[in-house]
Amino acid sequence: GLNPSECENMTRNEMSEELEMDTVDSLIDMPFATVDIKDACGITDAPQIKLKRNKENECIKSDQMKKRKKKQKDYQPNYFLSIPITNKEITKGIKILQNEIIQQDKRLAKAMVSDGSFHVTLLVMQLLNEDEINIGIDALLELKPLIEEILQGKHLTLTFQGIGSFGDRVGFVKLAEGDHINLLLEIAETAKRTFQEKGVMVGESQSFKPHLTFMKLSKSPWLHKNGVKKIEPELYEKFISHRFGEEMLYRIDLCSMLKKKQSNGYYHCESSIMIGEKDGGEPDDAELLRLSKRLVENAVLKAVQQYLEETQNKKQPGEGSSVKTGEAERNGNDSDHNRK
Repeated sequence: GLNPSECENMTRNEMSEELEMDTVDSLIDMPFATVDIKDACGITDAPQIKLKRNKENECIKSDQMKKRKKKQKDYQPNYFLSIPITNKEITKGIKILQNEIIQQDKRLAKAMVSDGSFHVTLLVMQLLNEDEINIGIDALLELKPLIEEILQGKHLTLTFQGIGSFGDRVGFVKLAEGDHINLLLEIAETAKRTFQEKGVMVGESQSFKPHLTFMKLSKSPWLHKNGVKKIEPELYEKFISHRFGEEMLYRIDLCSMLKKKQSNGYYHCESSIMIGEKDGGEPDDAELLRLSKRLVENAVLKAVQQYLEETQNKKQPGEGSSVKTGEAERNGNDSDHNRK
């Protein structure tokens, strides 16, 4: 088992994988990356007046760039929309692939994604507090009918085949070519729009690259110290066109990159939506349970807030104990939710 600080380290490093998806290929999309160096120097044979105006413009431009860069720096995604991989055939295939790689280089065991964590990221975002998380949950619930409209009653089957990498730092199983990719792109775009409309800071780039990560060097700083700088393509060449299997899209989760993972290895989940039905609607019962829990939680919260407002001015006996009960009830719900 891992000690808590190692867990914390790993989950904190999840961020870089979610970011890799966007940033590796997308820095080119950034407005500040496209400024022409020659232009920025303001070299010109024009008279002084023009030079002065150029200088002023450059100052304004560089201020805007600084602001943009600052915004970029302040934005650290900590939540993501996840499509969980639940098909045992796919997970078994990935375990075989991982073991083959580890046999060639034992050190790489530290780079492997654990089998409970396999997922496809649909969108990364920043949710900084309980209120923002609730906004995120609302956006996710709004997304359900929109996705079902895109799919028009059909199931979306994702076929996984072959291996790819991001800058030799992240190894992933690719989606096979086909219509399913276009549908997934449309769903990702709709998700982005739905969350953005609610004021959530999302993604970073236009280029959404669906992928199923099975290893990443950012999982352990130890790797770099011990000379593992990149993932060599020869390590997985046997699997370069291997067909791993199919996953039906039936659930999308709003997950935390940083909170402690669940006991099954999957991420901490704030909420989920079911797409269509799977196994005769059993998951819908689970979803109802989760929803009713949240309603109870919110009701307790509201009651406590109302109580505090009413008793703020006139202190009443027994006030403290009543509030504590509310708190305890709420915490009870939270820990119960975390166990799920």
